[in-house]
Amino acid sequence: MSTISHTRRGAPRSLPPSLTPLLAQGVIWTGAAGVLGLWWTGTASVVGPADWLTGAGRITGLLAGYACAVLVALMARVPLLDHRLGTDRLARWHAMGGRYTISLVLAHTLLIIWGYSLASHNNVVSETSDLVLDYPDMLKATAAFLLLIATGIVSARAAHRRMSYETWHYLHFATYLTVFLAFGHQLSNGADFVGHRPAQLAWYALYFAVAALIAWYRFLLPVQRALRHRLRVADVRQEAPGVVSVHLTGHHLAELGAQPGQFFRWRFLAPGLWWTASPYSLSAPPLPHRLRITVKEAGGHSAALARLRPGTRVWAEGPYGALTAARLRAPKVLLIAGGVGITPLRTLFETLPGEVTLLYRARRPENLALRAELDAIAAARGAVVHYVVSEPAAYSMPFTARALNRLIPDLAAYEVYLCGPPGMTEAAMRALRGAGVPRRHIHHESFVF
Repeated sequence: MSTISHTRRGAPRSLPPSLTPLLAQGVIWTGAAGVLGLWWTGTASVVGPADWLTGAGRITGLLAGYACAVLVALMARVPLLDHRLGTDRLARWHAMGGRYTISLVLAHTLLIIWGYSLASHNNVVSETSDLVLDYPDMLKATAAFLLLIATGIVSARAAHRRMSYETWHYLHFATYLTVFLAFGHQLSNGADFVGHRPAQLAWYALYFAVAALIAWYRFLLPVQRALRHRLRVADVRQEAPGVVSVHLTGHHLAELGAQPGQFFRWRFLAPGLWWTASPYSLSAPPLPHRLRITVKEAGGHSAALARLRPGTRVWAEGPYGALTAARLRAPKVLLIAGGVGITPLRTLFETLPGEVTLLYRARRPENLALRAELDAIAAARGAVVHYVVSEPAAYSMPFTARALNRLIPDLAAYEVYLCGPPGMTEAAMRALRGAGVPRRHIHHESFVF
């Protein structure tokens, strides 16, 4: 373990805790309550098993339709939500909401079929056939149901571990098709909408608002920014075995509003790369005409970046992420990086005010990317860097509360920024909590899909 110690200086500005997560959840749950109110006001009475089952089917259907709109909105990449909540938190909400939505859709389907079959004194198979073939827009709704189930299966953790980010990304475009196919049957068959113009208009407004967010932030804005900023690859440099930095130039880049700690989704217009956009963090503070990312080879896309030629056109969607100075509240900061997770923390190491300590963990000394820059930054600002490697064993350190407290005695007083592989970050978070660091002082974002 190598340590560089100097006099420290500066103090961070303090910010009040963000209320955005609570406000966002409040808006979501208020909308759900409004949906339940729609059913309540449109239901005169519930009598008998058929009515109870059909009523439950209507409720789960309304909630499923609302949840679909919320799920799509969470992934619309709205800057206000992304910068205040963080991309990983939005992704977690989206994943959790997806499981609830599939459960609601399954419950809606089964309850409606069961309730209708009791009301018509028909068997379940015949009733299912009548619903699919005779009711308007039900063929499209059935296709949406099957597509949603298929998307849920491939999104399961055991399944998506075996697929590439690019495959997972494009499979999720099926969500848009699912929502499109299912929308019509809600208005043409839903008892809460048929003949109720205000309810129909409210549903149209909800879905059109979400569609507008998707169209603007996922499609139109990236094109507009590509034409405006004209990003190109300027140079590609090797930083460590399997790790390269891609330097990019462009116009009016200050207008992007990128902050240290954030990332973009990069689309390199080169053979084999143009069809996908992958998330990579800035590895240097953004400049008016220059950006830099540092990428570790972890698949076909990242490996191909080492072969990029100067002049290659680039589209950048972003900036995204909330791992920025806006989260800083304590006067002391600890940055914990693992492997290529150093990239966003390197920018914060240079720019965060106050007392900053960096703990950088890698497999071997030669895997410590950007080490010369980190040493220079530490010397310039009077900070501390701790390098920890797994090999050789003499320089290793376990991620335990005792080891961290021995390295940083007053650790509980620190604000912590954390970025690295999932196993390392989970171990670090357990150790930090064991060392007395409050959960609200541990900031972490992950690109794991």
